[in-house]
Amino acid sequence: MTDEDGRRAFAKASWVNVLGNTVKILAEGAAGIAFGSVALLADAAHSVADLVSSVVVLVWGRSAFDEPDDTHPHGHARIEPLTALFVGAVLAVLGLSLLYDSVQGLLVPDPPEPSPILLGVLAFAIVDMYLVYRYTERVNADLGSAALEALAIDCLNDIYTTFAALVGVVGVLLGQSVLDPIAGGLVSLLVVYQGVEIARENVDYLVGAAPGSEKRAAITRALRDHPDVEGVHDLTVFYDGTVLEVEVHVEVDGEMPFRQAHDIESELVERLRGLEDVGDAHVHLDPSGIGEWKDRPEGRWRDERRSGEQSANGRGEAGSR
Repeated sequence: MTDEDGRRAFAKASWVNVLGNTVKILAEGAAGIAFGSVALLADAAHSVADLVSSVVVLVWGRSAFDEPDDTHPHGHARIEPLTALFVGAVLAVLGLSLLYDSVQGLLVPDPPEPSPILLGVLAFAIVDMYLVYRYTERVNADLGSAALEALAIDCLNDIYTTFAALVGVVGVLLGQSVLDPIAGGLVSLLVVYQGVEIARENVDYLVGAAPGSEKRAAITRALRDHPDVEGVHDLTVFYDGTVLEVEVHVEVDGEMPFRQAHDIESELVERLRGLEDVGDAHVHLDPSGIGEWKDRPEGRWRDERRSGEQSANGRGEAGSR
């Protein structure tokens, strides 16, 4: 998939989320006002926050597909986790708001007017969000977008909160109105948890955190499997947006021709770029046997360097005589 195809697919999935949330807000808001259902109005308010998140993803997220330019020489990949971070923060705040509303519902009961129409509206809202979720996941299977993944999780949260509202309405119809705030409180805790998890993951992407030891080990194996590699050191792996950047020193035979060394470097870069999650790689070739100087005590390194310079000066003086 080309960048332009990815941009179009991303925009289409974002628009589907915008439209899906808009339809849900209109249906639940109208029914909530007509029958005095706080559960439906709260769920509609939840979707308003989701709508804002979808619009932000639509506007910002497409920039992640822009080519590198003079102002962003490494590309725009970090815009994507930034939009996902926004979605996670909105979810966490929204979950806390829903938890407050649920506690208020327990302390000051205010059941809505019983009506089967409320059940129909909630069933429609669940189907609406499920279809949006499935479509977003299908598109994101090819894109691997953190922002779209956050929207997909948001759709699932919508379904959960709508189920909570459904339980509350059923409770009202059966004369058990206390089920409404109880179900809402449980779901609000889930919404807070998922919002925090989305935010935490994308903060790592934004600050350039290192991946787990398994990923580092896989990168080291990929390098050492090359027949001309004699050593690997100074390996640095960090997130640049949602992809990994690799910087590494690789030891090869110091006597090989320069062109052959250049070809080996190109092969190693392509090998690293072919690994899952790796976006770019920078490989520096060292003659084998001198790559461990960073591990020596600083004083010892200075002494050896000074000794080498003195030896060189001595040879120069002898030559002049």
